[in-house]
Amino acid sequence: MTTRRYWTLILILGTMTALGPFSIDMYLSGYQAIAEDLHTTTARIGLSLASYFIGISAGQLLYGPLLDRFGRKKPLYVGLVIYIIASAGCIGARTLDAFVALRFIQAIGSCAAAVASVAMVRDLFPIKDSAKVFALLMLVVGASPMLAPTIGGYITTAFNWQAIFIVLGGMGLLLMIACFFFLPESHQPDTSMSLKPGPIISGFWAVMREPQFYTYALTGAFAFSGLFVYVSSSPVVFMDIFHVSERHFGWIFAGLSVGFIGSSQLNSLTLRYFRSEQIIRIALVTQAALGIIFFLGTYLGWFGLTGTIIMLFLFLSCLGFANPNASALSIAPFKKNAGTAAALMGALQMGIGGLASTVASLFDVTSAVPMTMLMAATAILSVTALFVGGLRITNPVFLHDGADTAVLH
Repeated sequence: MTTRRYWTLILILGTMTALGPFSIDMYLSGYQAIAEDLHTTTARIGLSLASYFIGISAGQLLYGPLLDRFGRKKPLYVGLVIYIIASAGCIGARTLDAFVALRFIQAIGSCAAAVASVAMVRDLFPIKDSAKVFALLMLVVGASPMLAPTIGGYITTAFNWQAIFIVLGGMGLLLMIACFFFLPESHQPDTSMSLKPGPIISGFWAVMREPQFYTYALTGAFAFSGLFVYVSSSPVVFMDIFHVSERHFGWIFAGLSVGFIGSSQLNSLTLRYFRSEQIIRIALVTQAALGIIFFLGTYLGWFGLTGTIIMLFLFLSCLGFANPNASALSIAPFKKNAGTAAALMGALQMGIGGLASTVASLFDVTSAVPMTMLMAATAILSVTALFVGGLRITNPVFLHDGADTAVLH
């Protein structure tokens, strides 16, 4: 593979991975404007975020078998068409219920890109490069929290919140064009794969019962749900409690994303000296300790705006180290059914994250305590899953071994 080809694939796959996060982050700055237009509260608009998380979780289970059965690109096109149509629907939404439902459908569309990108990493790159490739995808994904809220804030101020969804629909269209012309079909259709409920459930169960998969998939999902809590709670915490403006919120959100992006790139350098299993263990224990300190400090009134930003930066930095390694270790044992494994991993991640964000939206927020409490809880659950599940892994597939002959089929 040429260098130009390599980076073209990274850019397209990274953009596919970022479509969902960008759809989440861009409209956060417009919470207040959307609430006013739909005659509801800012906290209630959080339900549209929760519905998006639920949709992207459920949808991934749908696309996993389709990507293995029909190849990667045809289901991807279907998902992107759904995404574009739902984005257009959000523009015309006039009630909270309609907006929440359309965000759910938009998520169903976007998750086709998310599942396909993970499966295609397994298809197109050597297993030993998986963690490095996922870290590079995080660099593209990381542009979302850096750019999306700021762009969304300026769009809302200059035009209206509906313009955000015009931009998102345009992104979906451009991505579909890029995939058509520049993304290869990495998996030939497998006609032996049945789409009947029984075989599909059996396929998911075969993946789920692999100890290496459920250990790292659950570990990554619990860790990542801390990010979901932060994303869903931050508009209220920063704009309602700390009284920052929409534009300033966008810049704060962008600055905090530097921790997540920077650490994910440092992870690639760290992999030269340490194994993924070692990195994820250190990162998650540190994240849990920070989460506990953050919760106790917020409860006791130690942290103002500056202290809150610093603690969030450190917490997200730990996640930047943990996430690429958790993803790579989860799908390492699979090749033929990588689409099913990627879908199940994504569904667990988004499902647990959606549940966490839904719980966060139920609090009558008057301080940052609910956010920090839930972030600490998710970090503790992640460490628990890592150490308890790790006891069941008897035949691990190590990324540094680099041989696909060790991959389970």
